[in-house]
Amino acid sequence: MSPSPPRRGRPAPVRVPRPTVTPPRVRRRRSTRPLWAAVAVVLLLGGVLLGRLGQVQLTRHEQLATQAAEVSTREVVTPALRGRVLAADGTPVVTNTASSVVTVDPQVLLEAEDEGRALIASVAAALRLPEEELWGRTRVCGTEGAPPVPACFSGSPYQPIPIVDDVDPVDALALLERPEDYPGVRVDSIPVRDYPAPEGINAAHLTGYLGRVTAAEVEAADGALDPEAWVGRAGLEAVYDAGVRGTAGRTTVTVDPRGVVTGTLERTDPVQGADLRTHLDVEVQAASETALVEAVRAARRAGAPATSGAAVVLRPDTGAVVAAASFPTYDPGLWTRGVSAREYDRLLDPDRGAPLVNRLVAETFPPASTFKVVTLPAALQTGIDPEGEYACPGAVTIAGQRFTNYESEAYGEIDLPRILEVSCDTTFYRWAYDHWRQLGGLGGGAEADARDRFLAVARGFGLGQRTGVDLPGEVAGTLPSRAWKQDYWETTREDACARAEEGYPEVEDEDRREFLEQLAEENCVDGGQWRPGDAANFSIGQGDVATTPLQMAVVYAAVANGGRLVTPQLADALVRVDGTVVEELERPDQGSVSLEDETWQILRSGLEAVVTDGTGAAAFAGWPQEAYPLAGKTGSAESVGQDATSWFASYGPVEDPEYVVLVMVEQGGIGSDVAAPAARAIWETLREQEGR
Repeated sequence: MSPSPPRRGRPAPVRVPRPTVTPPRVRRRRSTRPLWAAVAVVLLLGGVLLGRLGQVQLTRHEQLATQAAEVSTREVVTPALRGRVLAADGTPVVTNTASSVVTVDPQVLLEAEDEGRALIASVAAALRLPEEELWGRTRVCGTEGAPPVPACFSGSPYQPIPIVDDVDPVDALALLERPEDYPGVRVDSIPVRDYPAPEGINAAHLTGYLGRVTAAEVEAADGALDPEAWVGRAGLEAVYDAGVRGTAGRTTVTVDPRGVVTGTLERTDPVQGADLRTHLDVEVQAASETALVEAVRAARRAGAPATSGAAVVLRPDTGAVVAAASFPTYDPGLWTRGVSAREYDRLLDPDRGAPLVNRLVAETFPPASTFKVVTLPAALQTGIDPEGEYACPGAVTIAGQRFTNYESEAYGEIDLPRILEVSCDTTFYRWAYDHWRQLGGLGGGAEADARDRFLAVARGFGLGQRTGVDLPGEVAGTLPSRAWKQDYWETTREDACARAEEGYPEVEDEDRREFLEQLAEENCVDGGQWRPGDAANFSIGQGDVATTPLQMAVVYAAVANGGRLVTPQLADALVRVDGTVVEELERPDQGSVSLEDETWQILRSGLEAVVTDGTGAAAFAGWPQEAYPLAGKTGSAESVGQDATSWFASYGPVEDPEYVVLVMVEQGGIGSDVAAPAARAIWETLREQEGR
């Protein structure tokens, strides 16, 4: 049966689908292990990061802070103005002035393919200066190819290198106008030392000079020196450098990554160095320098080499050095302008007199008869009669060797003051020989030194050791003894034997050649023995006896003041510009010489007679001895094949000594002819000052 058709007007039936039965959905929970693993990794990394941060903050904070500051800050050093050197009355002897200096950035040289050689050559051409000289100044001292000090660079590798000092401002302008042609090259104005030379004085060996600080000195100074500092290299500049140098100013600035200054963090102003006031008298210093030069010229006119010399004026009561001169000398301004290698070689060249050497303290000479103020008291201590008279023949023979007076002059039987007055060598020879025999002669041995009165009194006068003067480079001199000679022989025996076999063919003077050959033969066999000739030469300040001129001035100061061994001193005080004393510079005495009053009287009587009637009388003819009495002693140190070295040591006025004046001219001739007239010229100035 077919379905009935729908009826009109009735809605169609709605078919409702029957529900379908399906299996239930099962929900699965995901695993959290990967999540916890990720969390653990994050926590671990965070812990490491926090630990590292803690380490940095707690243990390396200061180090990293310093490094960060170095990256973002720079320190700019402002040099302090160096203190002046003043005479006793405040007259400037060394001051400061401005100078133009050409520098080059070391980084520019390092980055150049030719190490900057072309750049230096172009600067040299622009300034019309030797290229090699400027190039040498860029080479670090001690490295391969570097010239010797001071022509090389001794500063820090991080500072501009000064290649030209004291450049002409007009020439410097050519460099400044074309900076593109001279990369890294600058022209700076810096303070440098100036020498006004009041009364025309030189005083180079006293004041000294400055030099650039070395990298080693900067490191050792622990911040007290900066790489651009100048320090004293000689004389008073070196001894009192710390007080005169002052303290450099320092400014810490911030910079951005481009190196542009963005601000100032801290500033310390420079502190000017103190002035150094000395005991120098400008007028007496000028007189001493002039007298020494004139003595050298007079000696050379007479045919003597007169290779070097020294003069000193000393106060016997305090040791104050009123004046001092050394010949030959040099221009102290050389160091301000920059010493070239050639100039430096000349300053050290012995054929030119080695003018850099201070003959006052750094070189020794046989003191000759000026030494008799030491050996006469020694002879008295061996037992000779202070009131007796002694033979002064023209010559004596000691152990087969003949010894003579000057020109073999004889004076008969004379007393001790007269022996000093005429400077009788033969009397001293006999005294020394007698004492040598008392001590055992050749068999005395080194232990006899302890009983040798000649050696003991010389040591008592401070000889054989430094005086303690405030000048660098002082040497102790030589007081030969039995022990000294044995040691010297053992050191030089091999050379002496070689010379005994080879001779001295290079020595042109026949007498000197024969003397040296004979001496070499003796020294090869038994050169360690203290012979009669050694004792005889010691008694008159010759042979191996060697002293500095300043040492002998101290000896005569002791004679003048009654036995005190003063310490010679140039500096008086460190003072501010307004004269306020910062520090008194006093040095204690070196001890004293203990002699009988009668001995002192004999010495003074004999030395006064030297000036009026003895070996110094000709040089002091017409001197107002009654108004201004002087005492002194000539000396003429002889050496085979050489001219005598001329000495004159003196003090005055006799009753109340105010000054010691000593002059020495190496190979200048007889003391009475050369040194004594020079000393008189200095005394003339001192007497004129007294009159004013």
